[in-house]
This record gives sequence, structure tokens and C-alpha cells, in this order.
Amino acid sequence: MKDDYGPDSGLFLRSTERGQAYQALIDYHAGGSLMGIYGEGLSGGIHTRNFTLGDKPSQIRPVPCPFPLPISPEKRPTFWKHGQWNEFRARITGNPPTITTWINGVKFMEWTDREKRHPDTGGIALQVHGGSDFTKQFVRYRKVRVKELD
Repeated sequence: MKDDYGPDSGLFLRSTERGQAYQALIDYHAGGSLMGIYGEGLSGGIHTRNFTLGDKPSQIRPVPCPFPLPISPEKRPTFWKHGQWNEFRARITGNPPTITTWINGVKFMEWTDREKRHPDTGGIALQVHGGSDFTKQFVRYRKVRVKELD
């Protein structure tokens, strides 16, 4: 993916027709985070991340999390290249699910829900929030692949 700094996006996992899903965050904006986990429309207030982005895309601030930030903030340019194509990956298994995410091959998050609150199956969707005039800012995806796990 290659995002401009500003839009709020994500990858929905096991999405229902009503848009309820576990979300791998791609909130590439001030106060956002990459590849944390959010419960879109799910009960329980799910929102786990190990860092927050600053006013510039080069700034990150670690936050307390059971899965700590796997890199130091100074190495941020080595795991996410602003203005270039980056690879992200997400895997969801079981129910209650375990969700694992990666950025450019670095394991960024592993989180397990404590309860079954969502169906065993569902769709995969690319998400972007509306509500503002982001006609000059873009979220770009290419080479999207899906692999069903046993």
C-alpha cells in the first residue's frame, strides 16, 4: 500500500454485511497508528496499538501494549517508507480470534480476543473513513492477495 498522510483506512477481517469486523488499522494520520487492532462495530471497546503517529509521518510515540513496539522510534524509516509502496499482512485464526499483523515483514502485533463476539467467518474489505474533503489525498492498494487457512 501507499497512503498519503491524512486518510484513515484499514483492513476489515471477517466483515459482516453491516460492516462489523476486526480491523487491522491503517490510520496514517496524526494520532493514528499502523497495524494495531480495532473492533469496528464490535462490543468490548477493542482498540489495541503499540504506537501513535505524530504531526509528521516520521514521528512515532510508543504506547503501553501487551505486544510492545518491535522497533525503536528512531528506526521508523526502516519499517515504513513514506511515499513508497509498503507491504502489510494480517492473519486471523480461531474464535475467539488471534490476529497477527506485519509491516514490511516485521511482526507488529499479535492479539487474542478474550471472548467470542463475532461470527467464525466473514468477508475481507478495504476500508477508508469519509467525512472530510480528502479528494487530494489517497489510499492506494495493489497486489492484494487472500489465502484461506485450514
